[in-house]
Amino acid sequence: MSSPEHQRAAADALRTARQQRKPIPRISETHGIAGLDHAYAVAAINTAARLADGARIVGKKVGLTSTAVQQQLGVDQPDFGVLFDDMEYLDGGAVPMSRLIQPKAEAEIAFVVARDLSGERPSYSEFLSSLAYALPAIEIVDSAIEHWRLTLVDTVADNASCGLYVLGNQPVAIGDFSLADIGLQMDINGSTVSVGSGAACLGHPLRAAYWLAQIMGQRGEGLRAGEVILSGALGPMAAVQAGDRVQARIGALGSVSCRMVQE
Repeated sequence: MSSPEHQRAAADALRTARQQRKPIPRISETHGIAGLDHAYAVAAINTAARLADGARIVGKKVGLTSTAVQQQLGVDQPDFGVLFDDMEYLDGGAVPMSRLIQPKAEAEIAFVVARDLSGERPSYSEFLSSLAYALPAIEIVDSAIEHWRLTLVDTVADNASCGLYVLGNQPVAIGDFSLADIGLQMDINGSTVSVGSGAACLGHPLRAAYWLAQIMGQRGEGLRAGEVILSGALGPMAAVQAGDRVQARIGALGSVSCRMVQE
């Protein structure tokens, strides 16, 4: 089992890797981080460092909800990470490569929380009543681990491989259509690179977001009004580079796009 000293050293290594944009070997091996509790402890150290630097938490992401993405990374369960205010971009915006190491894009459904949700075991109905609406989203996932050769422990410790995210313009009521049946097509420079559906996200995007609500309740953190929940990929992720234009069409939710730029 890793000691607090090992956890701090792992957190420092991940933070330095992101600051210098240089990927590092698996911290599960180089720093002896084992088990999800210790991995989340590493992530929490870097969350505290970001907050101390003036960043604000504006949401959470659920990761590894798609079977296709789980197979890509060799893991078998979801995880979660923290979204900070400087991670957010809007539809059509320019996303700077200078903030990323080895980025990949994936399309998903974002939910916005309408009111605080607390308690260790929120019911599904309590959870649903806490949501305001849904938006199409692109998440630019990014790993500090070399070649994306990571374990579940590595991605959890690395804030669930959070990078940046892009939100669509038009909010849509979550009860207006079946989110499980919604289809996805994601294009890069006009060529389709990923297709999927709402059912690819833990069977239903709302179930993925509810998983997060339960985890946050168990941790005594809950969800806060105004927070964004990125519910997880609807299809495989795809690598992006400077000059790429990424567009995702997510059924009745509409489309969302961004441009990857070199600054």
